[in-house]
Amino acid sequence: MPKFICQTCGTQHAEAAEPPALCRICSDERQYVGWGGQTWTTHEALAAAHRLRIEPDGDLLGIGITPAFGIPQRALHLQTDAGNILWECVSLVTPEAIDALKARGGIDLIAISHPHFYSSMIEWSDAFGGVPIYLHEADREWISRPAPQLHLWSGDQLQLSKDVTLHRCPGHFPGSTVLHWHKGPGGKPVLLAGDALHVVQDRRHVTFMYSVPNYIPANPADVRRIQARLDGLPFDDVYGYTWGLNIIGGGRAAVDESFERYFRAVEGRRAAA
Repeated sequence: MPKFICQTCGTQHAEAAEPPALCRICSDERQYVGWGGQTWTTHEALAAAHRLRIEPDGDLLGIGITPAFGIPQRALHLQTDAGNILWECVSLVTPEAIDALKARGGIDLIAISHPHFYSSMIEWSDAFGGVPIYLHEADREWISRPAPQLHLWSGDQLQLSKDVTLHRCPGHFPGSTVLHWHKGPGGKPVLLAGDALHVVQDRRHVTFMYSVPNYIPANPADVRRIQARLDGLPFDDVYGYTWGLNIIGGGRAAVDESFERYFRAVEGRRAAA
C-alpha cells in the first residue's frame, strides 16, 4: 500500500489504501492547508519529478529537494564525535544521495527539530540500515508514521557525545529542539537552530515564532525559557532551516541582541538611543 506524502508540508504518513482526509500538521494553526485544498503524492511520484540538491551550505553539507517541494527545508550532514548525524529531514531519498552520503561515512543517527521537518524520516533511516531517529517526546502526537527506530527523548537536554547536545527550546512546538556542536567545522562552535530560533532575512538576527507562515509570535514566557537554556552557550554560526538562511560569524552576539529586540517589541519598549 502507498505511504502518502502531504504536498504542502512534505510529511509522509503510514501505509494506507486511501490518503487521510486532512494532514494533521497542515490543519494545525502553525501551518496551513494548500490554497488548492489538501493534496497528496507518494515517494515514487516525488522521485519522478524532483531530485536532491547536495552541496555546501556555509561550512556544512546541505541536502534539499529541487525543484522546491513542501516547506522547503534542507537537511545538514554533520561528521561529529557522536557519529555522522543527519540534522532535519526531507521528503525524498534517492540512490544518488545514499551513495554520496555513504562516500562521506554514511549516517549513524538522525535528529529533527520539530514536526514540520519529520517529512520522510523513516525512509532516510531505512536507507542507512534503520539508524535511530531522535525526537522530543513532547511532540509525539505529530508522528504520522510510527516505527521502531524512533527514540523519544525527554527533559530539556540530551547529550549525544562530548561535543554534541540537543536542547529543547519550546515556543514553536513544545518539543522544538536545537543542536549545539561544540567543535564544528574548523573547531568553531555552531548552533543548528531549525526555526526554534528563526533566522530572519537580514541574516543578522533571529526571531521567535509560534507560526512562521501565519505570523504568530511565540509566547514571551517560552522565549524567556529559550534565553535561559542557551545562556552562556558559545556559538559562532547559527544555521537556519533552509539554504543560505544562516548567520555566519558573530552568532552569539546576534542571538543575544535578538532576544532583546524581541522583548522590546512585545513589551512595547523603545530601543536605547
